[in-house]
Amino acid sequence: MDLELSDEQRLIQETAREFTDKEIVPRARENDRNHHFDLELIAQMAEQGYLGAIVPREYGGAGLDYLTYGLIVEQVGRGDSAMRTVVSVQTSLVCSAILRWGTEEQKQHYLPKLCSGEWLGCFGLTEPDTGSDAANQKTRARRDGDGWTLNGAKMWISMGNHAKVALVFAQTDPELAHKGVACFLVDTDQPGFQPSTIEGKMGLHGSDTASIALDDVQASDDEMLGEVGEGFKIAMSALDSGRYSVAAGCVGICQGCVDESVRYYKEREQFGRPIASFQLVQSMIADIVVDTDASRMLVLRAGYLKDSGKPNTTETSIAKLYATEAAVRCANTAIQVHGGAGYVDDHPVERYFRDVRVTTLYEGTSQIQKLIIGRAATGINALA
Repeated sequence: MDLELSDEQRLIQETAREFTDKEIVPRARENDRNHHFDLELIAQMAEQGYLGAIVPREYGGAGLDYLTYGLIVEQVGRGDSAMRTVVSVQTSLVCSAILRWGTEEQKQHYLPKLCSGEWLGCFGLTEPDTGSDAANQKTRARRDGDGWTLNGAKMWISMGNHAKVALVFAQTDPELAHKGVACFLVDTDQPGFQPSTIEGKMGLHGSDTASIALDDVQASDDEMLGEVGEGFKIAMSALDSGRYSVAAGCVGICQGCVDESVRYYKEREQFGRPIASFQLVQSMIADIVVDTDASRMLVLRAGYLKDSGKPNTTETSIAKLYATEAAVRCANTAIQVHGGAGYVDDHPVERYFRDVRVTTLYEGTSQIQKLIIGRAATGINALA
């Protein structure tokens, strides 16, 4: 597909492709097998500027636009979804929230450390009983002198065991519902912040996923992001950015399925000839190619709208919905192309299938995306 990318965008895209092939792909299988969270590789991604790609240079970022950022995330996602998760959380959720809602002092304090990889961040929104209903936070923030005391629990938090700063969403007044939610930049180096590794995941074995207990965790007024009552808006704006990067990463998985399936079907023989000669195999490859191109175009449209400053929540949800569901289809079909060989991790399609399944769940389930899209199309608030 020929796109009107600038010379700089093409150079960044090619550099990300080369970095992924040289550094990420060779480690992906062993990191997955060993459930290894690869801090060394994360440091290398930080050196490439991937942990703050959309953050302006004055705050230590790469100063890239969203479309270019999406090109990077696609390549990283093709290599390893665990590493794509690091880029997404650090950049799309944590950095974007601080960049949009933080004070100048907060931006100067947090962003350079996050962009350089000196600090990792996590996004503490989901709770054991609060997933899609993000406004219904059970975590409580109580005014305590000149600061706040937080108590509660968070669940399914990527990088929760390694983060130096956590964006924690908490309810200050249950009677205010979503208008009482606040967001805090929590220092994780305190006794009350207690993360635990979540074991037994289906995929993303190379990613750090935690449950977090908050027991009298302290946060000062200077560590509140935005104002009391803006927490829900902060969460939704961050998720809008996060959905874009998840979708871009899924385009990478789709493309990986194309590449691996084409490579395998040219090499594999059955009935005395390459399986590439069988029309039913060609049909499966065609399905993957179409899903890949459609997903990529939807992601590029969302990136273009973000860079243009135009409303894009619906278009981002469309990209997230289609690309994640398409990536599940592509991974499933790629395994079928590989036959029994696709059922073991000698080929990356097995890992693609396990890793991609969660993308239809986090950053808003596919059903939530349909509600957003349907509400925009009809003008009726289906969540009311």
